[in-house]
Amino acid sequence: MKTILFEKRKIAPSKIVCIGRNYIEHIRELNNEIPSSMVIFNKPNSSISTTLHDISDDCHFEAEISFLIQDNKIKGVGFGLDLTKRDLQSKLKSKSLPWERAKAFDNSAVFGKFVSYSGNFNELSMKLFINDRLIQLAKYEMMIYKPNEILKEIQSFMSLYDGDIIMSGTPKGVGRYKKGDIFRGEIFQNDKLLIKSLFEVE
Repeated sequence: MKTILFEKRKIAPSKIVCIGRNYIEHIRELNNEIPSSMVIFNKPNSSISTTLHDISDDCHFEAEISFLIQDNKIKGVGFGLDLTKRDLQSKLKSKSLPWERAKAFDNSAVFGKFVSYSGNFNELSMKLFINDRLIQLAKYEMMIYKPNEILKEIQSFMSLYDGDIIMSGTPKGVGRYKKGDIFRGEIFQNDKLLIKSLFEVE
């Protein structure tokens, strides 16, 4: 089983539950429809990586505020990248087929370290820099569905186990990347930097 780092412990999530289309500007940049209900899909444990790989020419990065579950509650926060084979996803969507081949492949869920969090979710924000240029910015107020609402909806039909991760969606600014790019993901509580995750594309 693949693991992530929570504080100083290694934890093996059984799954990653992802929220799609949770930021209006991201929906618009991909010319998607605004959903009438929450879009939810899963990535398996085998998708987890702590290294950012150069997957394919059509692979997009999607930076996300990610939450760690313990005792059926959000107990940790971290920086995550939901990698997506965009051209393949578009082909699958055009045929009304599932997204797994484009979303759930090996090493498609890239995480830095998670830290404990018991503060207000409305104080959280995220920044993604690539080669020292700000590419993505996420704030609580920009989310269509907020963390507590996301947790409640998932639990209405799916069990969450200790160590499972929720990826809360990506803001606008997604795109392709290449070997050698330097990614820096930062999670803030108001102006306080909680986490800084660094990745060089291999």
